[in-house]
Amino acid sequence: MKYIVILGDGMADEPLAALGGKTPLDYARTPVMDELAGKGELGLAKTVPATMKPGSDVANLSVLGYDPTKNYSGRSPLEALSVRVNMEEGDVIFRCNIVTVTEDEPYSEKTIVDHSAGEISTEDADILMDAIREAFNSDEIRFYTGTSYREITVWKNGRVPDMAQPHDHLGEKIGSYLPEEPLFRSMMEKSFEILNNHPLNLQRAAEGKNKANSLWFWGAGTKPSLQSFKEKTGLDGAMISAVDLLKGIAVGSGMRVIDVEGATGGLHTNYEGKARAGVKALLEEGADFVYIHVEAPDEMGHQGSIENKIQAIEQLDKNVVAVVKAAMDASGEDYRMLITPDHPTPIRCRTHTGAPVPYILYDNRLDCKGKACYNEEQAAQTGNYVEYGYMLMNKLTEK
Repeated sequence: MKYIVILGDGMADEPLAALGGKTPLDYARTPVMDELAGKGELGLAKTVPATMKPGSDVANLSVLGYDPTKNYSGRSPLEALSVRVNMEEGDVIFRCNIVTVTEDEPYSEKTIVDHSAGEISTEDADILMDAIREAFNSDEIRFYTGTSYREITVWKNGRVPDMAQPHDHLGEKIGSYLPEEPLFRSMMEKSFEILNNHPLNLQRAAEGKNKANSLWFWGAGTKPSLQSFKEKTGLDGAMISAVDLLKGIAVGSGMRVIDVEGATGGLHTNYEGKARAGVKALLEEGADFVYIHVEAPDEMGHQGSIENKIQAIEQLDKNVVAVVKAAMDASGEDYRMLITPDHPTPIRCRTHTGAPVPYILYDNRLDCKGKACYNEEQAAQTGNYVEYGYMLMNKLTEK
């Protein structure tokens, strides 16, 4: 038996007037997921405990079978694992976004325009991070380049402050959300002076791209400790994702990380390449379990783009779910597949919420021959409800 999770990050949403009261998931053309919803189990799962912030870190830990109330030590340490940052006891690790802020006002009066600086490439980000490292690296503070706009900062013998997430405050003045910790507030202010007129940013502006002109710290945490996924489930697992958070969770839990050329975490990622890499891992490379993570719906939700979120969902159906299903069916291997978001990222608020998410649990050995559409409303109508999201893994693996 092979086990598969296909995770459409932030895919769930709320009804939108612009779509005639439908959600993007309901409006999108998803014939394969609709078919599987009719043949399998459709329901809702609560992946984010009520006591925790609705982040991809918490929600993906849940889907992978880890109780986040017991296993979560912060988002950034998980991302740091992905880029092989050496973490010691006492270190505090931060996500450090390179963001776009307005230019003319005093720093605290600036507005945050883009939490991803136009989904800056990792290559461009590394050039800018070189300037940041030259200015700020010390025995106390170290900066590391991650993927795209998602960088890492380590504060030796630091503390864990509460910091605002940049994607929660797009279009707002930043003064109310600046860190109370003087060191980090100062570095944010100085980063604008370093980055705004950096030659690369002047070139980006000339090309009509958003400048990556400020740092933004958030997501602090300490060195994580996760039980081995194989010890927990008995399965050899592999992770396919473009983002450091998911790769870091995989590293921390002893899963194999599979990199796919052209996987960007954006709308134009290599959807089919991810699907084929997952099938290859299962059928040719000895994996029992693969987790195929697609970031695009979440990013489009943060951008507030209805059209692009719909496109991302349709690409997921056509070039991930359909490809995996066809290849597994042709192989003759029995398999069980879970399709789910980690959390909603509604267009309305352009950030995550903790509402339950619609899941499909499909087993190729069973055929209920039902009729269903994969969307939030029909999932709720089934009455199937998983109160603790980390139990989804037990449902998938029949434990």
